[in-house]
Amino acid sequence: MTPRMKIVEFAFIIYPATDMARSRAFYEDVLGLTATSSMEMDDGFWLEYEIGLHTIAVGKEPFLKPSGDGPHVVLEVDDFEETIEHLRQHKVPFAIEPFVAPPGCRAAIIMDPDGNKLGIHKRKT
Repeated sequence: MTPRMKIVEFAFIIYPATDMARSRAFYEDVLGLTATSSMEMDDGFWLEYEIGLHTIAVGKEPFLKPSGDGPHVVLEVDDFEETIEHLRQHKVPFAIEPFVAPPGCRAAIIMDPDGNKLGIHKRKT
């Protein structure tokens, strides 16, 4: 019998990017995240942002290609309407405008500067 694989957690989610300054401006200035790690390389860069127990990495590596067609992380917010207004003030593009998702949650899908999608979510209260 083959030993079964046991995944204990995910290490991080990667968002491919093309420009470090533009990525930092979006993830730090607009989303309000704080970089917990950053590194510039000859052919790219790497940024990490911890959110609770999880990490979003943003980077430029030869094997990473930005795309709005891949999976995306969904960020839970404390005030949905205030967050949507903040994003609009910063002219963040919406892939999907705010909507009510079953069972009554609020959600929207935004795009980062490279076209990667991130969900904005507020659980039904």
